[in-house]
Amino acid sequence: MSKRMRAALAAVALGVWTAGAVAQQIDVQYPAPGLFKEPIEKIVEEFQKAHPGIKVNLLGPQQDYEQIVQHNLRAAITNTLPDVAIHGMNRQRIMVERGIAQPIDEFIRQDPEFAKLGITEKSRSVGLVNGRQYGIGLAMSTPVIYYNADLVKRAGGDPDNFPSTWDGVIDLAKRIEALDGGGKYRGMFLSWQITGNWMWQALVFSHGGTMLTSDEKKVAFDGPAGQKAMNVLARLVNEANMPNSTFAAEAPNFIAGRLGMLSDSSAQISRFNREVGSAFPVKVAKFPISAPEGRVPTGGAVILMLTKDRAKQKAAWEFVKFATGPKGATIIVKSTGYVPATDLPARDPAMLGEFYKSSPNHRVPLDLLPFVSAWYAFPGENGVKITDVIKDHLQTVVAKSAKPDEVLKRMAADTAALLPK
Repeated sequence: MSKRMRAALAAVALGVWTAGAVAQQIDVQYPAPGLFKEPIEKIVEEFQKAHPGIKVNLLGPQQDYEQIVQHNLRAAITNTLPDVAIHGMNRQRIMVERGIAQPIDEFIRQDPEFAKLGITEKSRSVGLVNGRQYGIGLAMSTPVIYYNADLVKRAGGDPDNFPSTWDGVIDLAKRIEALDGGGKYRGMFLSWQITGNWMWQALVFSHGGTMLTSDEKKVAFDGPAGQKAMNVLARLVNEANMPNSTFAAEAPNFIAGRLGMLSDSSAQISRFNREVGSAFPVKVAKFPISAPEGRVPTGGAVILMLTKDRAKQKAAWEFVKFATGPKGATIIVKSTGYVPATDLPARDPAMLGEFYKSSPNHRVPLDLLPFVSAWYAFPGENGVKITDVIKDHLQTVVAKSAKPDEVLKRMAADTAALLPK
C-alpha cells in the first residue's frame, strides 16, 4: 500500500473518529455571571473531560433571573431556545406554564445511575411543578446575616453568640454605628432588592406568613405576619439608619470594614471569605426566625431541560446529572456558598468533607435547611409584574417617602388587581 493511500485511509479514520467523538452539541445558558460564571465554566470543562462525545456551547449569560426568563420567552417564539438553561427557582413556574421547560421524570425513572448520585429530596422538591419533575436544584441558598466580628465585639456584642432576634440585631446595628463618635461605620444593610422579592418573602415567611392564601385567590402578606415584616424593614431604616442603597454599593463597604452587618444570600459566602481575607473575621449567622411556624425561602437556581429533540435531550440529561451530581455540586459550593444538590460530597474528604471543617460559614445554610420553604412564584401572566410592583412599593419605605402601614395596604391592593381572575 502506497504512502499516499495509507495517509488517505488515516485521514478517513480520523474523520470518522472525530465525528463520533462529538456526537452531539448542546447549548447551555445561565444567569447572574457574578455568581455563576466561574463554577459553570468549570463544570463544563470537567463535564467535557468525562463526556468527550458531547460538546457544550455556553451561550452569553443573562444579567439576572428576570432577564433570562424574558430572553428565553423571546427565544421560544423564534425557535432559538438553549437546550439547557439555569433559572431562578421562583421563575421555573412560568417556563412550565408556557410549555418551554420539559419534564424529566422519565429520565429519572429509567436511569439507574441517578439513584447513585445522592441527589437530596430537597433538591428534587424545588424542581417540582404541579406534581411533575421539571428541574433539579443546582444551587440552593438561604438568607443569612454576614457580620464583621471585630466591629460586633467593639460594639459590646458577642461574635460567638450573634442575636437571634431582630430586636437584638437592630440594637447591635445602632451600637456599631455609634462607634468612634459615629459617622465612621454603618450598622446594617438588608438586601431588600434581591430578585423576585426574595428578602421580602424571607421577612414574611419567618414571621409565619405567606404571600397568598392557599387557593392563590387572595393576598395574604398584608396580615399580621406581613405587618410585622414591614415593621422590621421600617425599623432598620428609621432606627438602625439603614441606607437607601443597593447590595452592589454596600458589599464593597462590608468588605472594606465600613459596614458591620449585611443580610443577603448565603451564595456570597465564598466571595466575602475570599475578598475580606485576613482584614477581619467574617462570620455568618442564621436569618432570624420570628415565629414558631416561621420559615425562610429557599433561594438559588434550578437546571431545566428546554430542548424537545430526543437526541439532544439524552445529551442534556447527561449534563444535568453531572452538574447536580457530586463533582458539579462540589464546584458550585466551593465557588459560592450554595448548598449542594447531593449529600455525597460532604461525606467525602476529597470533595467537601474537609472543606466544611475548614469553612464553618458554609455550614450555616445547611443548618437552616429544616426551616426552608419554596421561593414563591405568583401565578398567572402577571407573575413577574407583581414582583416589580412589590419592589417599587418597598422602595418607598426604604426611601422614607411613605408610611409603612399605608404602603402595605397599597401593595396588597395592587397585587390583588394583578392576580388571575
